[in-house]
Amino acid sequence: MTVSLDTLADEFSEYRSHLLGVAYRLTSTLADAEDAVQEAWLRLSTVDRSEIRDLKGWLTTVVGRICLDRLRSAAVRRERYTGSWLPEPVVTSFGGQPSEDPLDTIVRDDGVRMAALIVLDKMTPEQRVAFVLHDAFGVPFDEIAEILGVSPATARQYASRGRKAVADANPPPRASLDEQRDLLERFMTALASGDMQAVVELLHPDVALVGDADGKARTARQVIHGADKVARFLLGLMVRYGLAETGMAGVGQPVLVNGDLGVLFPDRPGDAEHLDLTRRVSAFAIRDGKIAGFYDVANPEKLTRVTF
Repeated sequence: MTVSLDTLADEFSEYRSHLLGVAYRLTSTLADAEDAVQEAWLRLSTVDRSEIRDLKGWLTTVVGRICLDRLRSAAVRRERYTGSWLPEPVVTSFGGQPSEDPLDTIVRDDGVRMAALIVLDKMTPEQRVAFVLHDAFGVPFDEIAEILGVSPATARQYASRGRKAVADANPPPRASLDEQRDLLERFMTALASGDMQAVVELLHPDVALVGDADGKARTARQVIHGADKVARFLLGLMVRYGLAETGMAGVGQPVLVNGDLGVLFPDRPGDAEHLDLTRRVSAFAIRDGKIAGFYDVANPEKLTRVTF
C-alpha cells in the first residue's frame, strides 16, 4: 500500500528532534545537522515506505551516512581554519521553562555538552560515526558497517577506539545548574576584584582555555593550559576591554550553552584606552567544583543562530 506524502511527513516529524540530535552530535554544527535531516527527508520521500520496517532506525542510519560524508569534507576544511576549532554552540535562554523546541530537546542530552563534543571532534570520522551511532543510539554494527563500507568487525574496532578516546579524555560530567551558577558567580566576582589568587583558586589545576574565532575576532590564538596562565590571561582581558569596573557579569547575559550555564557577550565599543569587545559566547566545564574548561566562541559565523 502506498503511503501518502502527508502521512509520510507526519511520521517523519515525530523523529525530527531525534534526527537533529543525532546529526548535531555527529557534526557539531547546526547547519550541517539541519541539512542532513532535510536530506534524509528527501530520500525518504522517494522510497517505498512499505518496505521500511523500522522508520526511526532507517532514518538514523541515513542521517549517519550523510553526516559521515560531511565529516570527511569538514576535516579538509578545518585544515585551513585559523586557530582552535570549537563546536557551534546551541544557545538557549536561561531561567525559562523547557520547551519542545528541537534545540531545547537536544541540549538535555548529556552527550552534547561542549566538553563531550570536543572529544568527539578529535576522532576520525569513522570512529565518531561508529561510536555515536552504536553507543548513543544503539545502531547495530552490521548497519554501521554498511554506512562505513567496512566489515562489522572493523566497525566494532572503530567504535572501540572512539570509546577509548572518550575514556582517555575523561570529559567532565555535567554539573547541576545550581552548582554551575554558584561557581560562575564567585568566578565573575573574583575577576572583577582583580584578585589573582582568588581567580586561581576557582580554576582547576588542569584548566584549559580554548578560543575559536577563525581570525575574524579577538580571542586566544592557542589553547592556554593551567590555572595560573588562564587567570593571568583573563585578568589581562579585564583591563584591556575595560571590564575591571563593571565585571564580565555586568556586561554579559546568562544563557544556556549546550545545556550548561554560559555567558553571551554583546558587541561593546571600546574607547581611547580600551579595545572593542566583539560578540561572543563563553561556556564552561566544571570538575571537582572548579572550572576545568573555558570555551570562548567568537567566530561570528557560529553565532548567527543566536537571536537574543
